[in-house]
Amino acid sequence: MRLPRFPDTAVPRLPVVAASVLGTLGAAEAVLAADQPTGGLLAAAALALCATLPVAVAQVHLVLAAAAGTGATLVTAALGHRPAVAALLAQTVMLYLVGARAPGRVAQLFALPYVAYAIGPAGTGVGGRVFGTALLVVSAGALALGATARAGTESASRAAADDDLHGITHAYAIGEERARIARELHDVVAHHISLLSVQADTTRLATPGLPELAATRLLAMGDTARLALAEMRRVLGVLRDDGEAADSLPQPCLAELVNLVDEARQADGSRIHLIVCGRYRRLDPGLEVTAYRIVQEALTNARKHAPGAAVDVEVSFGADALELAVWDTGPAARRTGVPPAGSGFGLVGMRERATMAGGTLETTHGPIGGFVVRAVLPLPVGQR
Repeated sequence: MRLPRFPDTAVPRLPVVAASVLGTLGAAEAVLAADQPTGGLLAAAALALCATLPVAVAQVHLVLAAAAGTGATLVTAALGHRPAVAALLAQTVMLYLVGARAPGRVAQLFALPYVAYAIGPAGTGVGGRVFGTALLVVSAGALALGATARAGTESASRAAADDDLHGITHAYAIGEERARIARELHDVVAHHISLLSVQADTTRLATPGLPELAATRLLAMGDTARLALAEMRRVLGVLRDDGEAADSLPQPCLAELVNLVDEARQADGSRIHLIVCGRYRRLDPGLEVTAYRIVQEALTNARKHAPGAAVDVEVSFGADALELAVWDTGPAARRTGVPPAGSGFGLVGMRERATMAGGTLETTHGPIGGFVVRAVLPLPVGQR
């Protein structure tokens, strides 16, 4: 197995500095400790350099550097010279790196020369068999420590991978459950909404002498049912996993608030006014969807808790934020300050939408009665 090669720019300066220092110390120690002619001194210094300088390239060519250091160290001992302390230190570091980064078989191969030296000619070499055994223990210990560090790193990596796999599996299971719920909800609710639309149209067309106002209300009821069915299919269709393509209807935007107000006004005859302040301009699609849904839910709450009350919808285009305000005069209960019954999930949903857009939403009673929903949605930097 080939070891990964790092780009030259990734090699830090520390190994080069360490190799220079160790090489200098090793050569000086070899020369000072040797009692032999000049040729022998040069050979001892050369072997010390061969055992220390490979540290400079150990991160790029680890196996070659460790092999060169091992060979120089054992040749020095076999020639009857004690290896320099700097050379032994450099060899220990490189063997540790071999154990930590190289495959296990490569690390075992590096231990074999030291085993052979310890049980072979070590008895007649420098330091005797004690030195050979000590050299084997140090080298084997460095390889073992490196292998232990590598095993710990791999174990941590496996644990992290297992956690990631568990998270993915959990998310997939949640997605499967949501898809199942989406299918069941679509199948059940779609049937009833479709039946409601058909009954409204049938009643309008099959009832003779139906007043014009009642016919208009039934027509609006059928249109609302069909719109609700389309909205539900658009929202729930993305959760289906049976290959059925979701309806690719366009997302609502602020320009459609006029239609939304008209539909709400026609649904129950309420007096609903749309007020636009500032210069109208197209905003981020996600922000427009959020604003549209907040107004839609606020109108639904007003129709539910204050039927027939006058409602004002104000949309203000500011320099750095889009401000929304929906307030109604409210029935008697609302004018006396009693909170509207059932105000839970609708308000929570509006607040969550505002928070996801980085804005705020507050709900309170109006100064002269009724209920007020105010939202401030910050504009993206590019649209300010």
